[in-house]
Amino acid sequence: MKSRTLLFLLMLFVVSIFALAACGSGEDNEESDTAGENTEEESSNEESSEEEASSGESNQEVNLYTSRHYDTDDELYEKFTEETGIEVNVISGNEDELIERLEREGENTEGDVFITADAGRLHRAKEAGVLQSVESDILNENIPENLRDKDNEWFGLTKRARVIVYDPERVDEEELSTYEALAEEEWEGRVLVRPSDNIYNQSLVASLISINGTEETSAWAEGLVNNFARTPKGNDRDQAKAVVAGEGDVAIMNTYYIGKMINSSDEEEVEVGEQVEVFFPNQETTGTHVNVSGAGVTKHGPNQEAAVEFIEFLSSEEAQGEFSEANYEYPVNPNVEPSELLQSWGEFEEQDLNLTELGENNTEALMLMNEAGWN
Repeated sequence: MKSRTLLFLLMLFVVSIFALAACGSGEDNEESDTAGENTEEESSNEESSEEEASSGESNQEVNLYTSRHYDTDDELYEKFTEETGIEVNVISGNEDELIERLEREGENTEGDVFITADAGRLHRAKEAGVLQSVESDILNENIPENLRDKDNEWFGLTKRARVIVYDPERVDEEELSTYEALAEEEWEGRVLVRPSDNIYNQSLVASLISINGTEETSAWAEGLVNNFARTPKGNDRDQAKAVVAGEGDVAIMNTYYIGKMINSSDEEEVEVGEQVEVFFPNQETTGTHVNVSGAGVTKHGPNQEAAVEFIEFLSSEEAQGEFSEANYEYPVNPNVEPSELLQSWGEFEEQDLNLTELGENNTEALMLMNEAGWN
């Protein structure tokens, strides 16, 4: 009897122990502990995501392939990085080599933006299939339609006027009028210009093909060649130097080179720049020829959104003002005034045509120049 009583009490004691254990580690508490662990894990994940996002933002970049080589450009790239956190990695080179590189790299390219001088070169990039069309309200607002590609594959960033430069001691401004007039007999042995392989000259001729037609432009080129003061050689600065040296009386060259010479560290260039005068041709007819430096978003670049944002920044009033003040180029943004030096040369009427035509007419222009004997 005592044994049964002891066994019963023992069993009752064991059941009580299990009941107390169940109460001390109930299901609700287990869920609560698990929820707490999940909350900490989610919080940790959120912090990790925020760190990754922050890290991703700071690691944003634009890989720029450019043939431009100005301190002004580098300073603007730094400003863009300061304002956006997007790093600009600059790969400099010859424009044709950069286009070939983009072609060769294809879908594996790291290049996001291509920048070069002259609409003819930009058209080459377009024809090579390395650029893409971009839709941007900001670019459409900041850049006039005629200064961007018809298919929005490139956008002008700065303007250069191709003008007549002369020595006022030997040439009266009243003698000057148009590009076409430089082919007349009175200018025989007086005209200086770069060779035909220069893209600036090719684009000038391409513009005249658009305006005057192939036949008339061909006759003009022949007349101009007959009036060369010497076999074409050198760059635009060399043409101005030759004018001052008396090798010829007038030169065809881009305006921004005069600004560069006037503000050069080379005393000879300063003297030349200050001695010559600028004349804007065709003000009573079709307007002065202008060209652009411009940019396009590459077709396969890995950072396309950042690339568009970068070009938008370069078209902004801030950047456009810098281009004009420090590099003596005319702004494409109509809301920005040219620099004081550019304004001192006076206002002028521009040719009324879309610069896409300069690239479209390039092959014909070069063939026409070679046929005329423009070496």
